[in-house]
Amino acid sequence: MSVLTTRRTEAATRHRLLRAAAALCLAMTCTLASLPSRANDLKLGQPAPPLVLQTLDGRKIATNELQGQVIIVTFWATWCEPCREELPMLSDYAKEHAAQGLQVLGFSLDGPDELPKVRSIAATLRFPVGLLGSAWAGGYGRMWHLPVSFVIDRDGRLAYNGWDDENPVMTQARLHELVEPLLR
Repeated sequence: MSVLTTRRTEAATRHRLLRAAAALCLAMTCTLASLPSRANDLKLGQPAPPLVLQTLDGRKIATNELQGQVIIVTFWATWCEPCREELPMLSDYAKEHAAQGLQVLGFSLDGPDELPKVRSIAATLRFPVGLLGSAWAGGYGRMWHLPVSFVIDRDGRLAYNGWDDENPVMTQARLHELVEPLLR
């Protein structure tokens, strides 16, 4: 085989690979563009997107199986200072209102390498905690700001969307305003 033939074959192969890569990129772009922007699809009063918490002790708790309870879904991380301030308050609130049908689920965005820290914090809380596993939380979108919480009413409808608040940190006043009416 001559050098010229070899170069033509290599050029043709490169050309085919580039076309295939371009086609793949176009297909992925079209697919991603056609996916709904999940967090933008959150609507108050509409069914809340389902979530399953895989707790640190191995249980699975699905929000759609908690119908009849008011649920606070909170996303946090050990490195997040506002989270570490919010968690004890949520824990006390969960204990205080458990008999009224309140369930808090804590999703940590920490990685498996931070599990000892997560376990240490979780041991102080009165609600189940688990690792989210990635920054993507299904219909709630990508967790890009922490802490952020969502409230689901007894009928499984979204009652509070943390993304709608400039400062979504839960406070006693916010809990009183948003959650207590749902517990009546």
